[in-house]
Amino acid sequence: MPIPQIKLNDGNILPAIGFGTYQLTGDEGVSSVLTAIEVGYRLIDTALNYENEENVGQAIRLSGVLRDELVVTSKLPGRFHGKGETRRGFLESLKNLSLDYLDLYLIHWPLPRIDKYLETWVELLELQREGLIRSVGVSNFTQAHLLRVIDETGVVPAVNQIELHPHFPQSEMLAFHKKHGIQTESWTPLARQRSVLQDPVVVSVANDHNVTPAQAVLRWHVQLGSIPIPKSAQEARQRENLDVFEFELSTDEVSAISALESGRLWGGDPETNEEF
Repeated sequence: MPIPQIKLNDGNILPAIGFGTYQLTGDEGVSSVLTAIEVGYRLIDTALNYENEENVGQAIRLSGVLRDELVVTSKLPGRFHGKGETRRGFLESLKNLSLDYLDLYLIHWPLPRIDKYLETWVELLELQREGLIRSVGVSNFTQAHLLRVIDETGVVPAVNQIELHPHFPQSEMLAFHKKHGIQTESWTPLARQRSVLQDPVVVSVANDHNVTPAQAVLRWHVQLGSIPIPKSAQEARQRENLDVFEFELSTDEVSAISALESGRLWGGDPETNEEF
């Protein structure tokens, strides 16, 4: 079944599921991304701080897939926040990937203590006007951070990529995003702890639909209206994660998975977490 397409507030399109590349580096990274493209992923997510943009770019070239059929995302780290620095960080990613433009570019973390995310956002808008970025967005922004950039610039981010999984379903952020026309993306959609996929609720839902627990959770993301970005180096798992569009969870099943909430995985609070 073809992957559904989601229209962003700027008119651009994202596939309803993507492929995450965190910790996929070196030859394994190239091989994993290449396989993901071959099995059907078209949204590829990386970041300068993942230290694998060159590997991702190599896989894209080896795939033979036309550039305009791929949606490539990267993210700006904290050391490049601020006027002038933002462009330098972006161009470094573009060079690493050996691409002429990025489909989606995100501010990786807001770093409110540094308080340069607003001027960084303004710089991204300029890069977008120059045609170097198709869609501009953010990652790990709170409601307050989002409202500030919207109020100050009049431009609503196309995407906010946030931690979202059954242990941290983020219902308030999802509602806020929907109200303002911001597309949610989920990082660590399956969580980094096996307990999510072994939870009796998830296992029961999966069994009822004759799918795997991972497929049940990814389908939960889709029905919440978020784009999950799962990662796997295994071809079989990549195919499994992509195959979530031929069944549907009931409202009660979605609610039951959301009720597994227990909090963030590692305390990555956007108000205090910093990465440079």
